[in-house]
Amino acid sequence: MPGLGTLINGLAVVAGGLLGLVFRRGLPQRFQNTLMQALGLSSIFIGISGSLEKMLQIQNGFVSVQGTLLAVLSLAAGALLGEWINLERRFEQLGLWLKKKTGSEKDSRFMQGFLTASLTICIGAMAIVGALQDGLSADPSLLITKAVLDCLIIMIFTSAFGKGAVFSVIPLVFFQGSITILAQFIAPLLTKQMLDNLSMIGSMLIFCVGINLMFNTKIRVANLLPALLIAILMTPLL
Repeated sequence: MPGLGTLINGLAVVAGGLLGLVFRRGLPQRFQNTLMQALGLSSIFIGISGSLEKMLQIQNGFVSVQGTLLAVLSLAAGALLGEWINLERRFEQLGLWLKKKTGSEKDSRFMQGFLTASLTICIGAMAIVGALQDGLSADPSLLITKAVLDCLIIMIFTSAFGKGAVFSVIPLVFFQGSITILAQFIAPLLTKQMLDNLSMIGSMLIFCVGINLMFNTKIRVANLLPALLIAILMTPLL
């Protein structure tokens, strides 16, 4: 049935979070800190490899680059739109509400875990293509594959940040579920090049998540999310 893939994905995130909480109890702080840096490093290379996969082409034995103008314009326009809407603040408000409702006021890493995990598992072409596939043909196979990956990702995030990461299941279910419900209207509008550009920008945002983790910086990644939509809209123009 349509929506089964998102349901399985959500349950996998919760399961990974619960396993992560079990492992976290036995991890000293220095292990948690190193684990967070390892997450940052892996996110950086996942972001680099994903974006270069869509940008680099080999033609007649020469390597060429495509999509640079689209990336610059999408990220710049997305940053302006995201800052105007202030999506980061919206995520923070949801995180603060969850933090209060779960009695986690003293958990200093709750917000970081929630924001970082949410952005990591929601950004990317697999979430969109899988949700469309689930909605159009009731085929959850791609989202089941994603569920396995997300289970491992959230288990590691929860081990490093605590239970805040588990609540990334909320934006995940809302995002993928909405796409599944609207699949009949969305799918005819998307081309392969649109999805490739979406994947490229998504990988760049995952790179930003990795930078935040690795170097304890504060790139407002949530405010860059509109770049994903702008990349799709600009594809026919560039």
